Amino acid sequence: MNRRKFFDTALAGSMLALSWTSGFAGLRGRKEKRYKIAVIDLMILKRQKLSALPLASEIGADGLEVDMGGLGDRPTFDNKLADPAVRQQYLDKAKELNLEICSLAMTGFYSQSFAKREGYENTVGDCIETMRQMKIKTAFLPMGIQGDLVKNPELRPAIVERLKVVGKMAEKAGVVIGIETALSATEEVKLLNDVGSKAVQIYFNFSNPLEAGRDLCEELKILGKKRICQIHCTDKDGVWLENNTRLDMKKVKATLDKMGWKGWLVIERSRDASKPRDVKGNFGANTAFMKAIFQA
Repeated sequence: MNRRKFFDTALAGSMLALSWTSGFAGLRGRKEKRYKIAVIDLMILKRQKLSALPLASEIGADGLEVDMGGLGDRPTFDNKLADPAVRQQYLDKAKELNLEICSLAMTGFYSQSFAKREGYENTVGDCIETMRQMKIKTAFLPMGIQGDLVKNPELRPAIVERLKVVGKMAEKAGVVIGIETALSATEEVKLLNDVGSKAVQIYFNFSNPLEAGRDLCEELKILGKKRICQIHCTDKDGVWLENNTRLDMKKVKATLDKMGWKGWLVIERSRDASKPRDVKGNFGANTAFMKAIFQA
């Protein structure tokens, strides 16, 4: 091989190696992104609508939390994802847009009593089955108004027993059910200990400690990284996250970093009170702010 041919071959090999390295680095970067930002189909006014996915992409989110649909007096959720064709449409569209469906949400329990509603096993079971079919790891289960354990502490034994059942169901399916309560972090640790299942964790919401006058970062530290499955990174409506003077997002990030926590930060509210229905404006601004803080 002459000198010129040798160097041409060596250069081609180097470029190929660089291409492979860059490709693997890109894949590794996407896989190892510590914090991902999502929005909720219900809150962007697209509950169980396929068009929530392209809207989430326009907003700039990395993913979408999809609601299971209304509950009301029905035996279970009004869940369009029970249809295999609809499920596949969601999965195909998410792949096309490079979005992830980070979680399913059982928001019907905000106004229903998890402690008293009959047939809760079937209702939660429908969500878990949808998770299994769509390979979604996390679901959101709020204890809601009727399950507020601060105002209704007498419901605690029933809620614990029901969460034990849900925990076993989730363990069998290999998924996690994230609950939201009105309790302090210390009381939530006690609640999780009583439930005794790693498949039942806390879906933390910034607004709960803020509204109760508790230290948000201290609450995070008390719970620890292994008890928090996902976070609703939100406060009550009024101003965007970047203009919220009672929420120090840089301090929150430093706390989560130190804890070693990683995962999905899901924007729920924090809408400008003067423009509550400006979906792109509100959630676009909040998503951009969260990415500037957590993905810079």
